[in-house]
Amino acid sequence: MPRKERKAAKLWSLHPKLHDDVAQVLDEEGLQIDFLDADDEATNIKDRDTNVMGRFICLNAGCNFSGWSSKKVAMTIRMYPQQRYNARVYHQRCRNCKAVGRLVLDTGSYVERVTYWLKKWNGIEVQPPDFSGQSRGPHNSEL
Repeated sequence: MPRKERKAAKLWSLHPKLHDDVAQVLDEEGLQIDFLDADDEATNIKDRDTNVMGRFICLNAGCNFSGWSSKKVAMTIRMYPQQRYNARVYHQRCRNCKAVGRLVLDTGSYVERVTYWLKKWNGIEVQPPDFSGQSRGPHNSEL
């Protein structure tokens, strides 16, 4: 019997289900911005690389490393014409086996980062975020 083709692990994800949380914060400033499900690097009018927090679970059954948390999960926020946006969140690899981990995103940090940049791009004065958190582990950029 032929081997079953394994799907390649996704290296990034969009989170349209969090748009309601984003929209609620933006509504406080009178902003109406829609989520764009299609991630298109060619048609965006603004973008920003930033970081959010999250946890990753190693899905490799042969790996003895169950998961890890990260205060530095890379993300690219993009603004598109017609008041639309999306945010690509990049997944990390397990330090032990190099498999791509499954992301459990910190919703609060995602909403804060996305709304910060959407407000700023729309001319609303915003306070820069507080970066007082201390890292408790190495961040391997190769992963």
